[in-house]
Amino acid sequence: MSLEELKRKRELIDKKERTILSNMDMIIQENCRVAEVAHNAERIINDLDKEFEKRTGLDGLDVTFLLFATALQCARQYLLSNKKGRFTKDSEGSKPLKKIVPKQYHEILLGSVPYDAFRKSNNLQDINTGVSGVNHRYTVLGHDPLLGWFFGPLNILTDSVTKNNLVLESYRVINSKTIDKPVDIMTLVDEGYNQISCDYKLIIVAVIKQALHLGSDAFTKMGLPVPIINNVSPNLTSTLMKNGIDTYSISRGATLSVLINSIIAAIHGLFYNDEIYENKDIYEVKTRKILSYSNIIATTSNVIYVAMNAVAGNESALSKLDVGGMVVTIYRLVNDYEFIRKVKEEFVFGSFNKLIQGEEYNF
Repeated sequence: MSLEELKRKRELIDKKERTILSNMDMIIQENCRVAEVAHNAERIINDLDKEFEKRTGLDGLDVTFLLFATALQCARQYLLSNKKGRFTKDSEGSKPLKKIVPKQYHEILLGSVPYDAFRKSNNLQDINTGVSGVNHRYTVLGHDPLLGWFFGPLNILTDSVTKNNLVLESYRVINSKTIDKPVDIMTLVDEGYNQISCDYKLIIVAVIKQALHLGSDAFTKMGLPVPIINNVSPNLTSTLMKNGIDTYSISRGATLSVLINSIIAAIHGLFYNDEIYENKDIYEVKTRKILSYSNIIATTSNVIYVAMNAVAGNESALSKLDVGGMVVTIYRLVNDYEFIRKVKEEFVFGSFNKLIQGEEYNF
């Protein structure tokens, strides 16, 4: 082997040696860096937590959206109270349908239902049925927005009325106007089953009639009781309904609240800038904070307003209570909190993991 070849081999060995030493030094430095990160893990995570709050904090534009959303929610509460937007009479809800439905059908589908009856026949003069024109909306199950879908058609098919109590106290009804003799609930179930067995179309007609009747009653001044609450406490239901707090007002309030939230979220989303925010989830946290804060402020102000007026002796104050908006606020608090928690967790621990991993070795 010549001297030149020996020199080349020596240079190659020296180069490999330097590379190995450099790589070892790189590994040692990386281990020291990882150890340093691990040693200061708590401080780093706290700093990342603060960085997340800083990035998702509300700036001037966000505060403008917050104030606008809150103003819309408050305006909805006070301009459209629970007692507004209702029919004067029960029959008004059926008038538009009578114009487009043939007479032979609307007489069947839009006729009186037996569970609207409250006058007693001569056979019941000494018996207190507990049903009257004032309370029949929440004392009979035909008007219940949930259980009414079973008991309503059953009463329609069997000309009966069933009360909202544990024993399901039931009575026969004459000409859909007069409450007559008591009848066992199982007898009514058997009669209804027999009628459906003979003609299945009867149940279809009865359900349609039930839907039309509940749809008409929902928009009247008396309204329909709140499900579940009505079955647990009819007295509470009575108080709520006297103040316009029923299925319709709650549903309407919740729907309008959700609509306002959707509009604000859509408009705020138009201001997303991918050069400022690393992903849309970070920006959506700001959007959700705006919606949650505006809903909390609106609901809190509404509750305080109603409470102060009630204490001052204003008996109609409860009619201003925005129960639908309150339901939406509670939903937003739970849902938005979970979303923000997940995004924050991904940001903090994702960034921490990147610090631990560092850059790839360039061996």
